[in-house]
Amino acid sequence: MTDIDLAFSPVHVLSAAIQRGKLSPVDLVDALLDRIAAHDEMLHSFVTVYADDARRAAKAAADAIRSGHAVGPLHGIPVALKDIIDLQGRVTTGGSYALKDRVSAVTATLARKLISAGMIVIGKTHSVEFAMGGWGTNQHMGTPRNPWDRKVHRAPGGSSSGTGVAVSSGLAPWGIGTDTGGSVRLPASWCGLTGLKTTVGRVSCYGVLPLASTLDTPGPMTRSVEDAALLYNAMQGPDPQDPLTRGVAFEDPLPKMKRGVAGLKLAIMPAGERKGVDPEVLAAFDAAVEQLRALGASAEEISLPRPFAAMAEMTGDIIGAEGYHFVGDLVDDMDLPIDEAVRPRIWRGRDMTARAYLDTLKKRRAVQREFDAALAGYDALLTPTTATPAPPIDAIDQSTSPAGFTRLVNVLDRCALAVPNGFTAGGLPTSLHIVCNGYDEATALRIGWAYEQATDWRSRRPPL
Repeated sequence: MTDIDLAFSPVHVLSAAIQRGKLSPVDLVDALLDRIAAHDEMLHSFVTVYADDARRAAKAAADAIRSGHAVGPLHGIPVALKDIIDLQGRVTTGGSYALKDRVSAVTATLARKLISAGMIVIGKTHSVEFAMGGWGTNQHMGTPRNPWDRKVHRAPGGSSSGTGVAVSSGLAPWGIGTDTGGSVRLPASWCGLTGLKTTVGRVSCYGVLPLASTLDTPGPMTRSVEDAALLYNAMQGPDPQDPLTRGVAFEDPLPKMKRGVAGLKLAIMPAGERKGVDPEVLAAFDAAVEQLRALGASAEEISLPRPFAAMAEMTGDIIGAEGYHFVGDLVDDMDLPIDEAVRPRIWRGRDMTARAYLDTLKKRRAVQREFDAALAGYDALLTPTTATPAPPIDAIDQSTSPAGFTRLVNVLDRCALAVPNGFTAGGLPTSLHIVCNGYDEATALRIGWAYEQATDWRSRRPPL
């Protein structure tokens, strides 16, 4: 055994220990499975835990590493997958009880990449049904519990709710979510994690259950920015089975990640977007901006061509139309156990005509050009990730969305990083949202790493 904290050490620390022979993948997997057994009955982050297979894979990894046959630096590292990612021969429900017996016919390309890198899939994590919702609730399969409040069941954020809770709670060292309107960044914000929303085409969606194929993007959810870069590297790359990845070259963000932010030019969201944001969230945001200025970046408030709420509406229209295309038959069948909060979200696209949908896509391209012009010359746009800390489950209005700051990124086809930037007086995480040009994940990670190194928010642990 080792004196390394097996539950909460970042992956780059665990990986180094495994490579030096100071840590066995067997001990790491056993420690995580023990934590899952101790805590997940309450947290409800996992749909399925592959305990026996994970132990077998850990032993095989340990034997391979000892014999000089390590496949890379991530060999023997466990990973949690959101339950919309296919593994051939295993059940993938997409968060829907109506699909509880759906056995995957293929393995998702991103899962195959992780396994090829030597990672061990420890289990599948809960999702909002069809990945359609930002609060993280699930009526029929259960809602994971945000680990930062032991007394009140608070929203974990969605739709990648289970991954957020599992990683935040030390049940998995990192995990995969997907983001169509904020579904990586929202749980990262409310669970105190780093979450990277990748640009469409960076990571293959083959074998990932679709919600809106023009917006869907898988991304890493981790406890440090460096880990997010490592997992992103393992996921990205062209895939012949996903046409959107063709022509998108692999780009390693690590070489420039630690260069600092001196000389970078940052845009601060317009003052009008502060309306309705929790005062503690705003205070943490303002402090984060000042910290980046102290590190040498310039930051100035700018005007933008359209309000964030309008961008969120446009994103919702696209998700509704494309989501209804994929799962409309299920939500229209009133005999199926579909989440009562999710059904009307999908129905948003039921009555949209082909002309209206194509008009929305045309308008989206025009809006992208407007924002490109407004943000020209800036390296990133800064906003909070969420307007409030995680709310109690019983206070949620399911007809609304917490994705006011995140949907903008999806409709503009940009990338973004959510990083912890503080805690409320009640001990709930807040988050900084770093929005960069499409295919410029490297800059988002660079800014996030510089900010993270100047603060200690990532070292906090939930009160389990």
